[in-house]
Order: sequence, then C-alpha cells, then structure tokens
Amino acid sequence: MATSMLPSKNKPLPPTIGLDEISEMEGRLTAVLDKVRTTMLAPSSKKKPPLFTSAQLAQIVGCEKNKLPYQLKKRNLPQGTLSKTGARREWTLAEVRECSRDFRSEMMRPADSTTAATICVANFKGGVAKTTTSATIAQGLSLRGHKVLVIDTDPQGSITELLGVRPTDVEINETILPLYQGEQDSLDYAVRPTYWDGVDIVAASPIVYDAEFALPVRQMQDPHFEFWAVLDLGLDSLREKYDVIVIDTPPSLSYSTINAIMSADGLVIPVPPNALDFASSAQFWRLYLDFSEPIRKQRGVDKHFNFINVLMTRVDNQESMSGEVRRWIMAAYGDSVLPIEIPKTSIASTASAEFGTAYDVSDAMSGSRTWKRAHDAYERLVELTEEQVIGVWASESNQTI
Repeated sequence: MATSMLPSKNKPLPPTIGLDEISEMEGRLTAVLDKVRTTMLAPSSKKKPPLFTSAQLAQIVGCEKNKLPYQLKKRNLPQGTLSKTGARREWTLAEVRECSRDFRSEMMRPADSTTAATICVANFKGGVAKTTTSATIAQGLSLRGHKVLVIDTDPQGSITELLGVRPTDVEINETILPLYQGEQDSLDYAVRPTYWDGVDIVAASPIVYDAEFALPVRQMQDPHFEFWAVLDLGLDSLREKYDVIVIDTPPSLSYSTINAIMSADGLVIPVPPNALDFASSAQFWRLYLDFSEPIRKQRGVDKHFNFINVLMTRVDNQESMSGEVRRWIMAAYGDSVLPIEIPKTSIASTASAEFGTAYDVSDAMSGSRTWKRAHDAYERLVELTEEQVIGVWASESNQTI
C-alpha cells in the first residue's frame, strides 16, 4: 500500500521564522565569519602583503635576474633583505613599487596628464569573477608602479573585504552614500588606505544599498538633476591624485552601476563561456541602451568609451559547451574580446576562500603549475590594461603614443 505524502493532521507545524530568528542567524554568521577570518589570516586578523623574491622582482621590472643586483645598486634602489633562513633576498611591496617606478619610468603617467584613467568592471550577473578581476587589475597595476584608487559601489562589499577592510567596520561616511545623498561634492572624504601599498579604497557596506533610494529621490525633487553624473563629478578632485581608478559594481544595472559606467573611460566585462552568462551579458547591454538612448535624446548626453574589454573568465575546457559558447562570444563581441582567458582553477578558489587573489597566494601555492597558469593569465590582463590606460592618458593630454 502506497504511503500518503500528505502531512498528518496530528503532526505539529514547524515554527514560523521571523525577524528575531533571522537576527539570531545573522549573529551566528558574523561570529563564524570572524572566526574564519582570524584563522585564515593568523597570527593576525589583518591582511599582510606578500614579500617578493629576486626572480619575481626581475620579472615585474623587466630586468634579467643576473643583472638585477648591479642595476639596483647602480640606481640606488632597495637591495632587499635576507629572509629568515638567509637563503634568499626578499623585497617588500613598497620596495617593489619603488623599483617599478624607476625601471619603468616611461610607463608612468606623463607630467602633462592630470587625470586618472577610470575603469569600470561590470556585469549584470554575479559569479563571473567580476570582483576578483577588479582587485587583480588594481593590484597588478600598483605592482607596476601606478597609484590606484578602488571604488566599491557594491553593498556586499566584496572588494572591500578582498582589500583587507571588513565591511561591518565601514561607517556611512566612509562610503559613496553621502555623495549620492548630496551631502558631499567630492569623494575625498571617504578614501582610506589598504594593506596593499599603492592601492587606496572607498569602501562599501550594506548601507550603500540606500543609494538606490537616494538618487531617485533627488531626481524627483529636481527634474534637472543628472543622477547618472554624481559619481563622475565626485571623482574629479581625485583624478589628479591617482593614476588609475578601478570601480567595482554590484551585479545589476542599478543607479550605482549606471554612475560607474558613466564615469568610466573604459569598461571590463567578465563573461564566462556558458550559455546563461552569455545571455545575461546581452540583457546587460539591452538595459544599458534602454537607459542611455532617452538620455541622449533628452539631454544630449552621448557617452563614449576609450575601450570596452570582454574578458572570458572561469574558463573550463572540460565543459562540453564552453567551446561553442566561446564562438558565440567571439561572433557577438568581435575585437572587444581580449586575447586571453582566465582559467577556472582550484588556486583561484583557494585564494578567494582566504580573502585574496592570485597575487596573495602563499609560497607553497605559487610554485604550482596551476597557479602559474592563472597568474600568467592575470598578468597578461594587467599588461593589456596598462597599455589601454596609457592610451587614455595620451588622449587626455593630446599626446601621440
């Protein structure tokens, strides 16, 4: 005889779940996260930048390893410090950046260029390595000697966490929200340093979500209010202080994302080669056009970008459809697709679990073939991005590359 799937009339119903129960759950989550963070970042719960070997330094500055000691001495640059075992010399991140600026002086922002190149990393969908891409671009450019500012516009605060700041410790006056509310005209008030030398941040926390209410309210109060230009104007004073500004966005076409896009010189769109992510990217552009076309007609605002990069991320050649979707992406985006692919690797997952990127990995992982594959792909991404950044500086200062 078949057993009935209907609930028994005599069996008590489970208790409902209200705000008190959810608050209790959130408290447990916070406690567990704090414990995880403390364990991962032991002996301190604060992130520390890696140290660099002579081989790594030579690669970063573009010098042959056997000539590096002579060149460092000749240029009066840091000689490094012997490791605890005395087996090798190591350089701090700040020392690497000092060497980069000297060895790579021709790649630094020209004196007659007074504005940073602004890069927005965006996608309509989460889980596409958007935040990891933003953080890696920022770290990689800083290693090459550039001064970088990261703007976190995502209420989840993922890049804030990656750069060593707990979103739960971020106050409202350390986020973009006062700018969006009209209480501030410039973002200078919110800039703070990170553990990574050469990278500062305007952090985010869940309170940033209020921007999605603040901007439409201001528009209702003033029909002439240009809600899409608030971030762009708020960055003006900072563009003189930084070489590059990287904006990480929420996984939606929100008011914050629109502001980020409209303030950018170039866009980076991470797209994994699977059907759902490809379809989501098409929706992203359709929504962007739905917003932009009326603005162009009514206000005469016609946004132009120096570059749009489509970056294939989380690429797994073992997946049967990845090759087919890759062809779709190439057909749709053409020359905008970057000639590199970020592989889906266990190293990337491990680094993310430890609140880091490929640049944060331990010595034990950095010697693996898997790490090198991921690291080399990101290095190539940073190299191509730097070339485009130099192009932005040149266009701003009317130089010829």
